[in-house]
Amino acid sequence: MLERIWSGWRANYVDGRVRPAGGGAEVSPFTQILESGESDVATHVVHRGELVFAIMNIHPYTSGHLLVLPYREVPDLADLTGDETTELWSTVTDAVAAVRAAYAPDGLNVGLNLGRPAGGSVPSHLHVHVVPRWTGDSNFMSSIANTQTLPESLAAGASRLRATWPYQLGSYQLGSDPS
Repeated sequence: MLERIWSGWRANYVDGRVRPAGGGAEVSPFTQILESGESDVATHVVHRGELVFAIMNIHPYTSGHLLVLPYREVPDLADLTGDETTELWSTVTDAVAAVRAAYAPDGLNVGLNLGRPAGGSVPSHLHVHVVPRWTGDSNFMSSIANTQTLPESLAAGASRLRATWPYQLGSYQLGSDPS
């Protein structure tokens, strides 16, 4: 089993524990982050669009691992509106460009895990993974020690990706009012 060296303080995220909202409904960790009142810098939000945002994965496979997801909690692609679908894939394309510019990876993994059996740790809130990959990026630490090392903090990675995000005229920029 692969072990992580850091971020054990985020066990609630991994365990899928969520806080009850009004009426006892469960709220995803992503919605909790959005409703926290904390800044995008503090919560590692890299980009906000009208319907979709990008955030650092707090349990990354590697440095630069981003998640792109709608603000609205939906479990499946079929549950997205047409506008959400369009913005989701446009934002995934921008995320890929930002990761390439910031990290110069040899390749990328882009994908979704729909449902818990597919590996979805938060199956109630669809999210697309954008993961930079390098030839030989698994090293002896994963093979021998069942441990993964990450050479960069989430804050540093978020800052690096914000600096390379391909903003287009009229799009939301960190710190601006999206309304």
